[in-house]
Amino acid sequence: MTRWIRVLASACAAALLAVMTVALGSPAVAASLVEVTGFGNNPGNMRMHVYVPDSHPTSPAIVVAMHGCGGSGPGFHQGSEFASLADRYGFVVIYPTATQSAGFGNCFDTWSDAAKQRGGGSDPDSILSMIDYVERTYRGDPNRVYATGSSSGGMMTQHMLAVHPDVFKAGASFMGVPFNCFAGASDYPPGSSRCTGGSMDRSPQQWGDAVRQAYPGYSGPRPRMQLWHGTSDTLVPYSLLRESIEQWTDVFGLSQTPTSTDTPQANWNRSRYATSSGTVQVEAYSVQGAGHALPQGGMALYAIQFFGLTTSSTDTTPPTAPAGLTASGTTATGTSLAWTASTDDTGVTGYQILRAPGAAGGTFTQVGTSATTSFTDTGLTANTTYRYQVRARDAAGNVSPVSDTVQITTQAGTTGACSATPTVQSQWGNGYVIQPLTITNTSTSTITSWTVTFTLPAGHTLTGSWNATVTSSGQTVTVRSVSHNGTLAPGAGATSFGFQASRPNGNTALPSGYACA
Repeated sequence: MTRWIRVLASACAAALLAVMTVALGSPAVAASLVEVTGFGNNPGNMRMHVYVPDSHPTSPAIVVAMHGCGGSGPGFHQGSEFASLADRYGFVVIYPTATQSAGFGNCFDTWSDAAKQRGGGSDPDSILSMIDYVERTYRGDPNRVYATGSSSGGMMTQHMLAVHPDVFKAGASFMGVPFNCFAGASDYPPGSSRCTGGSMDRSPQQWGDAVRQAYPGYSGPRPRMQLWHGTSDTLVPYSLLRESIEQWTDVFGLSQTPTSTDTPQANWNRSRYATSSGTVQVEAYSVQGAGHALPQGGMALYAIQFFGLTTSSTDTTPPTAPAGLTASGTTATGTSLAWTASTDDTGVTGYQILRAPGAAGGTFTQVGTSATTSFTDTGLTANTTYRYQVRARDAAGNVSPVSDTVQITTQAGTTGACSATPTVQSQWGNGYVIQPLTITNTSTSTITSWTVTFTLPAGHTLTGSWNATVTSSGQTVTVRSVSHNGTLAPGAGATSFGFQASRPNGNTALPSGYACA
């Protein structure tokens, strides 16, 4: 437990800042982090810090940004990008500090019955008081209130949107869990938690019902949800991303099959779940190879864009087209692009990279974005011709004309298969959890499905699995991909699944003979 706390605290908390304290009703000094006391009803005994940018609209949007266990509001202010984005886009940021403890300290209460009820007390009511304070003191816009957070803060993001859908317009949860995942305080510590122990698996309707029961009879609009998780996260298992997707798609009455998928940045695999009219209600990012260390650089901007806070109704002038597009370093599976920066009256916020198949014809579609003047496209097919264009985007959403076209042909490749690498997440006297069991495409061609086999030691029995279809014949186990993780790009594209097994008490053997095809 001590090691878990130390790792989580170092991943989610930064050193505290020296901050000022103001009394109720005294606005914070602009462009500085300020502590507010006496902000209102505070059953969670929380601390409040607020960041107000130098320039903001008369009625600014409000973003509640929440730290992980062992962290603090000032630490999350210092260690994340939300304050610098507030300077750019003119919203106010609330940084709460949690003081609750359930096995370790400074965690947001997502486990108690009080926290799961509207007006039940605890941390949610304290956070609502902070929002009310900003609305009163800075004329914050009650129709543009958003939540985001990391780890415990990501859990509270999903929690607040479930219990108070009438307060929030959208949320971005980094490394969180579905609402009502924790059964109580005793279920929160990771060593004994069923929620984060690696075996949590409920149906979409069960997850959705938990949200609907948090506010019985509510028929208003639901806040949109953005979800982020690292595929190598073993503290809050990656398998919980799928559970969160199931919860929020069910809340919106959407299919669990994404309406679109793409890779906006290297190793960020994005799945979107939209209505029939095209409105994205749920957006999920699987960050390949990332552990319990989100958000990483640039991710906060994607959250703010999801909230709709990077647009302006007054700027209608698009940027100039990018110039001098070139391609270099082309291999069998990728190529690197570079171009000269565009110019814009209010500033370019990023570039969209478009790709079309073949030397002629075909349709250019977006394959990624970049905040700089370069981009590396991976997952290409060997010995294949592609064409690329780039266009710029500004803060108001204006898009430039496309650049000139550059054409490349990938090198000839080799065919191959895949590898399976198990990680022991936890084990005890009569059982263990293997999570993640990582499947990696080791070939230079895309694979559309995979099968892993391994052998259980004598006396061992599977008791649960996730993110795959599993069958057993004697001690031989066969695992097959499912719809959302069967396709892996060439050049080390990866996914994972996990399982739990029982064994005779005192037996320390583990499965062996992993093979992937």
